[in-house]
Amino acid sequence: MKLSDSKIIFIAGHARLPQGMAAKSVFDTLTITAEVDRKYGVIIEASCTLATEHGRNYIGQLLRGVSLKDGIEEPLQMLQEHYKGKGANALTAALNDLHFHYEQIAKNAYNR
Repeated sequence: MKLSDSKIIFIAGHARLPQGMAAKSVFDTLTITAEVDRKYGVIIEASCTLATEHGRNYIGQLLRGVSLKDGIEEPLQMLQEHYKGKGANALTAALNDLHFHYEQIAKNAYNR
């Protein structure tokens, strides 16, 4: 199967990083990327640009299995409950941005 025939879409959400974060020395923005099942909106795999591999893996595990089709409230609540680092607000904003892009893609698919 070619990637272009895939039922999976790749979406990115971005947000500005706060001062004092380790990742700020490398990036000005925090990005969350996700492979999302086109039909059900389920996040198959996710990653982000946090500075540590441990942080990136944690966010990936936290978001895996979440359906963006069901809205953004539940994943935002999970993020707020489980991530206690300086990047919490940036992660929240990036996740909101990712969800916005998902909704645009879903709306365009229905309008065809």
